[in-house]
Amino acid sequence: MNEQQQQPQADPCGPPVAPSRRGADWMFGGVYGTVLASALLAALDQKGDEFTPFYDASWVLVTAATAGLAHGYSHHMAAHHGSAAHRWRLLARALWNEWPVIVAALPTVLLLVVAGLVGWDSYGVTAVGLGLNTALLFAWGSLVALRVGYRLGSALLIGMADATIGLAIIVANAVIK
Repeated sequence: MNEQQQQPQADPCGPPVAPSRRGADWMFGGVYGTVLASALLAALDQKGDEFTPFYDASWVLVTAATAGLAHGYSHHMAAHHGSAAHRWRLLARALWNEWPVIVAALPTVLLLVVAGLVGWDSYGVTAVGLGLNTALLFAWGSLVALRVGYRLGSALLIGMADATIGLAIIVANAVIK
């Protein structure tokens, strides 16, 4: 391999060198989709209202897909591109690249579907869902940080920072309700 083809090496004591764009996209989509699903799970569970897990699951999925499409579209529109054919191709790619937002919401959707099938109560589903999503936020942050070159200690701290968002939703849910 010649010098131009070699990848830069990360300093073992410092932050990563030139983190990959794909890792950043995965992290954004994963964190955004998980936070969105957590907020919807908390908001859709209203004390005294009938628990409708299938309805709630559909809203989490529709909202995640809509948010992903809106995010991809806004990124596309913010950039200026050449020919019309090229713009359509770039729009399709921008929309396709938002799949991590939708995938990140799927654990919450699946939890709600299972809750509907087995008759699980709303309090339990919300508690488990918010806890699961907080753990997923930790995982998203830690794994993506490792993937882009952070050392284990730093990656775990990044994971904890992401999990703090989930904890904030749990606290907000407890305070508001």
